[in-house]
Amino acid sequence: MAGRLRSDMLTMKSPLESEAANASIDVGIRLRILRAGVGLSIRALAEMSGLNVNTLSLIENGKTSPSVGTLQQLAGAMGVPVTEFFVTGQGTKTVVHQKNGSRPRAFFEHGIMEDLGAGMTRFGAEPLIVTLGANADSGRNPIVHTGREFVYCLEGHVTYIVDSGMYTLEPGDSLFFEAYLPHRWKNADEKQSRVLLVLCPSDARDQPIERHFSRQGNQG
Repeated sequence: MAGRLRSDMLTMKSPLESEAANASIDVGIRLRILRAGVGLSIRALAEMSGLNVNTLSLIENGKTSPSVGTLQQLAGAMGVPVTEFFVTGQGTKTVVHQKNGSRPRAFFEHGIMEDLGAGMTRFGAEPLIVTLGANADSGRNPIVHTGREFVYCLEGHVTYIVDSGMYTLEPGDSLFFEAYLPHRWKNADEKQSRVLLVLCPSDARDQPIERHFSRQGNQG
């Protein structure tokens, strides 16, 4: 379906993709709004992001679905967090109540990220539910960002390496740590795992979501 976030590395419909098929975001409209907000023409944005003008036009008109990597290029060119593409309502909410199955979702290389705070001003904490495919991991290079990070395992087994320590989380286990410590994650199961992830950057300019779920950006 046009306008749905997905990874361009998924060439077939996986169980994760099928599970998320009912929830979509109108990325094209969000892109048009964000582009207008920073005063860029579609041609100027294409030049700044390194993407084709025709590709941007297709995205804005809902005729193609961008990958998370493409959204990161666009967000970087416009100087906005990639989470801005999750915003689904007008204005800023003070309370966010979401029914199961209705959350904005984005695909990354080996899983799905669900935004629990869509519509609320982005500061202090980014709450997410992350579904990780079998043997998914964050890449070779450690992740470092500002603030703190909280992980609560909902399903399966997820291993975190934080500094020199290794922590395996089972359902009900949690981990809370200073995010300046180098860390990596891996789904230790042969099936999908799910975690509640709360990223708490102390610098509003920091974008820890990209550091966690962009294999390109993390491999260096």
